[in-house]
Formats: sequence, C-alpha cells, structure tokens
Amino acid sequence: MGQGIILEAKNITKVYPGGVVANHNVNLEIRKGEVHALVGENGAGKSTLMKMLFGMLTPTEGQIFVDGKEVHFSASGDAIAAGLGMIHQHFMQVPSMTVAENLILGAETGTALKVDRKKAEEITKELSEKYNLKVNAQEKVEDISLAMRQKLEILKALYRGAHILILDEPTAVLTPQETEELFEQLKLLRENGHTIIFISHKLNEVKALCNRMTILRDGKTMGTYDISDLDEKEISRLMVGRDVSLAIEKEEEEFGKTVFSVKDLVYADQFGKTRLDHVSFSIREGEILGIAGIDGNGQSELVEAIVGTLKPQSGAVFLKGTDISAYSVLKRQESGISHVSEDRMKYGTAPKLTLEDNTISKVYYTDKLKTRGLIDSKKVNQFTNKILEEFMVKYDNSKQAVSELSGGNVQKLVVGREFDYQPDLLIMNQPTRGIDVGAIEFIRKKIVEMRRQRKAVLLVSADLGEVLSLSDTILVMHEGRIVGYIDDVKNTSENDLGLYMLGVKEDSRERIGGACHE
Repeated sequence: MGQGIILEAKNITKVYPGGVVANHNVNLEIRKGEVHALVGENGAGKSTLMKMLFGMLTPTEGQIFVDGKEVHFSASGDAIAAGLGMIHQHFMQVPSMTVAENLILGAETGTALKVDRKKAEEITKELSEKYNLKVNAQEKVEDISLAMRQKLEILKALYRGAHILILDEPTAVLTPQETEELFEQLKLLRENGHTIIFISHKLNEVKALCNRMTILRDGKTMGTYDISDLDEKEISRLMVGRDVSLAIEKEEEEFGKTVFSVKDLVYADQFGKTRLDHVSFSIREGEILGIAGIDGNGQSELVEAIVGTLKPQSGAVFLKGTDISAYSVLKRQESGISHVSEDRMKYGTAPKLTLEDNTISKVYYTDKLKTRGLIDSKKVNQFTNKILEEFMVKYDNSKQAVSELSGGNVQKLVVGREFDYQPDLLIMNQPTRGIDVGAIEFIRKKIVEMRRQRKAVLLVSADLGEVLSLSDTILVMHEGRIVGYIDDVKNTSENDLGLYMLGVKEDSRERIGGACHE
C-alpha cells in the first residue's frame, strides 16, 4: 500500500448471480486529503464498486484496505465504523422530522423512549458551524431546500465519524450558485483532512473540484490520472472508447403554427400546497421549449397535468387547437403526445417484462403488429429490433428483461419507442438524468432531429447546460409559478437561470405572457 493511501480496492471482482460481471480486477487508490473523482459510463461498474466499499455488497474476489488494514464489511454499519460515509443521490431522510432529529437518527442521544432534542439541536449547530455547512436545526426536512437537505446528509456522515466521504452525483439537484457553494464546502473539508470520492457525469465539475480521477469502462479500470493531465474530450474517450461531442449543432429554424398550449393551470396537492400557480405557455412547430427549475418546483406536476395522470383544479390543455383537458391518458397519446418520463424504471418501463413487451407497449393493441387480427410474433420481433438497433441499445436478445440493461440503454429504448410514435408533441422529462456521456450525446442529437422534423418539444431538465444548448426558448419555474421567460438563449448563462430558480429574479407578467402564442 502506497504512502498516504487511506483507502484501497485491490483486484476487486464482482460477479452477480447469473454470471453478470460488474467489476473485473478493479484497482482504486485514494490518497488522504484529496478529492478523487470516479467516472465512467452507466453500467461501467461505479455503483457496484462503491457499494462494496460501503459494505452494501461483498466482493467475489479482491481486497479492501482502510488505513493500511484489510477490512471485510458485511453491512454499511461496518463501513461507517471504519470511518466511511456515503451521501446517496436520493437522500435517506424522514421529511416529517426536524433537521436535528434526522441528524441523530440511528445514533440517538437520550434513552430508547425519549430523544434529547435539545442536545440534538446543540450537536447540529456545533457541526454546522465547524464545517461551514449551514442548516437550521429546528426546521422540518420537508420545509427545507434540496441544497440544505444535501448539507444535512454530509453532516450526518460527519457526525458518525466519517473521514472518507463518498458523494454520488451530488450536484444533480443543485443550481449553479448552490453547486459553487457546495464545492467551497468540500474544499474546506479537504483542507481539514477529510478525503472525498466524487462520482459525477459532469466532467467540467470533475475538472473544477478534483485532484485525481479513476476511470472505469465495462467494469475495468482504465487508469488513474491527475486531473491536470487530461481534458474533457480525453476523459470522454477513455470512458466511452471513442470521441464524444456534447456540443449541439442546431440550425436556425422558423417556428410554425402553435401545436400545443396550456392555459391558466392551477393545481394544489392533497396537503393544500400550490404546485401549479396559473401556468400558461405554448409551443410551436419546430420549437424546443425548455423548462428549468430546482426539482420540486412544479415541473413534475406540470408534465403529469399534460399527459393526464394528474387532474388540475382549473385550467385547460390544448393540442392542435382542440381542448384535450377531459381526455384520458390513452386518448391524449393517440391524439399525438409522446412522453419520456423522468423515472424510466418506475413509469417509463415495466422492468420485469421483456424488451419486446416494453418496445411495443404503445402499439400492441393497434393493427400495426397484427396479422388477421392476431399479434404476429415475427412483426413484433422486427419492430423491436428495428428500434433497438436504430437507437443503439446494447442488448443480448429481445426476450431479456429490461432490468438487465444499464440505465443509458433503458433510456435509449424508451426514447426510441416514444420517437417511433411520431408525435406532434414530444415531452422529454429529464431525458439524460443519470446516464453516461455516450448516451447523452446520442439522445440530444435525436431531440434536435425531432425539432428538424417540425415536432413541438417540451424539454424539462435539471441539467442547465442541456437546457441552454437544446432549447430555443426557456421558461423558469419557482414555487409552481413561471418566473422567467427567455427567448435570447444564446446570451443567457447558467448563472442567469440560477437567479430565477432561486427566486432572486423575476420577469414582469407582461414579459412572461410572451410565452403564449396564438
């Protein structure tokens, strides 16, 4: 074990039941007091490796060392005891409890029957000040921002004695301003002797924050490099095995007639909280309209109201001049709406069913795949293979379950199915969330291709770079309202969008009204 190495994974191999090799002879060396990036495509083995380091999985072969001593973790509690902390992409918190109560949960002060809340609040305040991770100990988690919830997760790990922190896609839900603040806090932790493993698909962030990086591809280590030795293009090539360009080439387009519009949508949830506050806009032929906003500010409810899975209290939805507000989900689909859901596994696919079943799910009941009134298996196979090949899905056979594919390949399958439907309105909700750069490049090009075909595209994305590079016009949502309308996208920055997203900046009602085209 090299000098200064605080965590080492040596010749780690993980074979899942059924013979799937997730990691093969992977080597990872983390130095004390560094921010070390772990990058790779979806399915490259990053998550499996981190789960083994954190005791959630057991390696099939290989060794793990902490502070020079070999360890054998059988549960995450073992890893925590050894000084590791993991901040998951989806926070492990109880929304109805306060920040202080969440901080000590599982490591309570007081008796089993009574938690010492005052002591918990004191601990929270002390840690918050010590690490410059400012949180309000007495607020309920459900009432705080995503950025503060993330700080709470880091504080929870530090409270449990972590000196090695694993952060999984920590900036996915943050504005540029919040990301910048997080990076300052992580640098401060590094200066105080903590070690950070930073998992991210955002290579510009990796370059800005990290000291070194390890690259995985197809479950194998492609090497460990000093950050200064590689540019983003070289990193992408090592991750994917070819040159990747995320720069979007988009021709100037004259927009056509209005294809879709929503007028005065209002929706309050079961707790009486307003999620959509008089939302109105329209989209024209050949236009990509981007929706930006911090997660939880009404974007999901807006998409659900459009596709018909949520019924607003008032307002109307129009497609090609027809009021479709009373239409069912199926009738809206048949009228010309395709939808790529923000959660591909929960809403976009049936994971246990085959690739064929998922690919034909929008057309199986039509005559498209039938011969003399019965589904023709040959047509089904040809239809499925055509979409899977056109959208470059990596798969073994069309009868395998969707759950066996990597996230990027599941997303390409969903996008292929929805695009093949040739919709008038294409809704892309977080189209590249949690997928690798190769899949991102492919899907973004396909979105631009739909624009070229004069389709109307609604793009909802937490990736502000994606919103700015793909959109012709942008709306920004904050607390269920449209607070910004941007038609000069080329001269708009991520920081500009961030000010709207945080509620610092707001356009006039007259300007926002410009988002509605007759």
